[in-house]
Amino acid sequence: MRQSERERRGRHSRTAVGLAGVVVILTLLLAACGAASAPPAASQPTASGSAPTESSAPAASAPTESSAPAATTPPAASAPTTASASAVKELRIGRQKGGALSILEAQGTLSKRLEAQGVTVTWTEFPAGPQLLEALNVGSIDFGTTGEPPPIFAQAAGAPLIYAAAEPANPRTNAIIVPKDSPIKTLADLKGKKIAVQKASSAHYLLVQALKEAGLAYTDVEPVFLPPPDARAAFQGGSVDAWVIWDPFKIIAVRDLGATVLRDGEGLIAARNFYLTSRDFATKAPELLQIVLEEIQKADDWANSQPKDVAALLSPQLGIEVAIIEQAQENVDYGVKPLDETVLAEQQQVADLFFELGLLPTKVVVKDATLP
Repeated sequence: MRQSERERRGRHSRTAVGLAGVVVILTLLLAACGAASAPPAASQPTASGSAPTESSAPAASAPTESSAPAATTPPAASAPTTASASAVKELRIGRQKGGALSILEAQGTLSKRLEAQGVTVTWTEFPAGPQLLEALNVGSIDFGTTGEPPPIFAQAAGAPLIYAAAEPANPRTNAIIVPKDSPIKTLADLKGKKIAVQKASSAHYLLVQALKEAGLAYTDVEPVFLPPPDARAAFQGGSVDAWVIWDPFKIIAVRDLGATVLRDGEGLIAARNFYLTSRDFATKAPELLQIVLEEIQKADDWANSQPKDVAALLSPQLGIEVAIIEQAQENVDYGVKPLDETVLAEQQQVADLFFELGLLPTKVVVKDATLP
């Protein structure tokens, strides 16, 4: 009896021990699982400043009550800067021979102002507006100036250009000239003649308007599309009967070749220059664009008050005699004008005329090339 009792007690003891062992094992397993799910202490940066390992994110990356998650915070580089010039380290300007941009380059004031912002200004001279806007379209320059037709033709070709500002009208800067002793005495005498002109230029527009004034159709003459240097050679060599051109080329041809002015642009065209840029540049660097226009206006104010000084300043840069430039200044009124409704309406008339003549592949809406 006592033995049986001892056996039962032994069995109970062994069962209790066995159950206790199971509990201990389960407790250890649960503790191990909990430790595995918790971030290991090794995931924190060490005292030496070493970076966390690839298997663990830094403690700072976890969102806290006082800060939004890092993923929702835009990178610092995307924030707008004071002058957008921080993203633009080089401003590339295209100019033609003479004009406000030539003055601005010679004065060096824009370059000095932007140098303080870490922006370098580079200048490139082009023979005419169409070539300048080709460079703008392919991204070789950021800013430039042309007459009325070049941006219209460029816009028709799909160039993403923007009108930034305008200049006052200067119609006497353009003219139709004929050689010395030419039998051509009136506009009507141009019928059937070969006329040199830069296509899609202010001179091209003058030719169209002059023919209308004379009662001639555009098809009544034979335009020979040449840039100014080649046009001068053709004019001097007698392979064309007339040349439509602007200053200073016009003044030089009259003086050196004895050419005669048949008709200038007074009453026919505005001969207004426009300041142009790409849509991309106008969008990413509007403050920089504003600085350029401000410096142009300063140069314009000086030029209007000091025409003789303008000639002295530009002569070395352009390689043209002071007397020629002085004469050209008599035909020019400098200034930076906003793109108001009157200016846009005038430019739209130019676009509509070239489209009606079949010289544009598509109708152009000038206002589409302006910023809201």
